[in-house]
Amino acid sequence: MFRRRADREFRDAQRASQAMLQTHATWPAPDFASPAAEPAPPAHGGGIEEVPDFPPTELRVPSRKEVEGLMMRWEHPLVIDGEVRECPQCGAYRDWIVFSMRNDTIWLRCRAGHNTAEPRLDPAWYNRNSGPVDHFHPTLDDGLRHLGH
Repeated sequence: MFRRRADREFRDAQRASQAMLQTHATWPAPDFASPAAEPAPPAHGGGIEEVPDFPPTELRVPSRKEVEGLMMRWEHPLVIDGEVRECPQCGAYRDWIVFSMRNDTIWLRCRAGHNTAEPRLDPAWYNRNSGPVDHFHPTLDDGLRHLGH
């Protein structure tokens, strides 16, 4: 008894959904332009229409190839391959400025101003550990001043 009623309710639901699908199929299509349609000629007389640059030049960020390098502050001890990296000149082991240069080298600068290359690090390491670029500086000194060195 309950089975027949459940079957009937199921069939009624199927019929209703089928009717809804049929009405959906008869709706008019949205007013999209046909992909084969020929574009309308420009209104100002012919030639190529000039499109303004987007985003405007004052909002564009320089590409990686347009800057000499990127820098970030690394305040904690820098551990590379299980050893704490020290400055070879003064022995400092924390408060580094890490530079990722355009030629894919990584340089470290200690608080005393000693620069050393670090061949065990690469730009992929720098990208994983740095945040987004928040400032662009015209000179190295401006960048160092911004980072507190």
